[in-house]
Amino acid sequence: MSERLVIIPTFNEKENIQEILAHVLRLDPAFDVLVVDDGSPDGTAALVKEMKSGAVGRLHLLERSGKLGLGTAYIMGFQWALEKGYRFVFEMDADFSHDPNDLLRLYRACAVDGADMSVGSRYVRGGQVKDWSWHRILLSYCASLYVRMVLWLGVRDTTAGFVCYQKHVLETLPLNEVRFTGYAFQIEMKYRVRLAGFKIIEVPITFVDRQKGKSKMDKGIISEAVIGVLKMRSRIPRP
Repeated sequence: MSERLVIIPTFNEKENIQEILAHVLRLDPAFDVLVVDDGSPDGTAALVKEMKSGAVGRLHLLERSGKLGLGTAYIMGFQWALEKGYRFVFEMDADFSHDPNDLLRLYRACAVDGADMSVGSRYVRGGQVKDWSWHRILLSYCASLYVRMVLWLGVRDTTAGFVCYQKHVLETLPLNEVRFTGYAFQIEMKYRVRLAGFKIIEVPITFVDRQKGKSKMDKGIISEAVIGVLKMRSRIPRP
């Protein structure tokens, strides 16, 4: 068993899942992978099971009965990781918008540079977005700016979903109190990490729009993020 675990939530990712898993499992040092699948009707979970025999002890699967949300998938994954004793726990998308090779850089930021949480960031020097329309880039950047202004978060890419946590961070945070399930989940986790006094380092990455499969972004997710930020400020107590 590795000390590093990558959690990948999936819903209808049959076009990407085996390729992304193969790439992560080839990395050196080694990373284990936990796929949390929300009952994908396209057979994503079956494809993961096909690969398990070739990655004994390193590839794991949790199957859920329906589309229960990104946040609850990660919380389940965090709890599983803590039970198994992983020291470094990562979040990553299945669609290659996050380069698996950058897991090594997120890991070094925690293991070598002293971060309690590292964030793959589009909006620090050296970070960028590829294959997005200008209005989508503007929307995303303005959303992060809005979050920073409301929460004084000190993180430029507030909605980033490519991160690494050290074990003690997840042990400290009240995971059972995390309420948001969409993109606001990513904001809430960073906010809680910051309020707890942990060190966050942003690592510049190139974020690439998915080439295969269908985006999970919708207006409801965006609305949750916008309204959720105001709720976070009023409901999450400062120390």
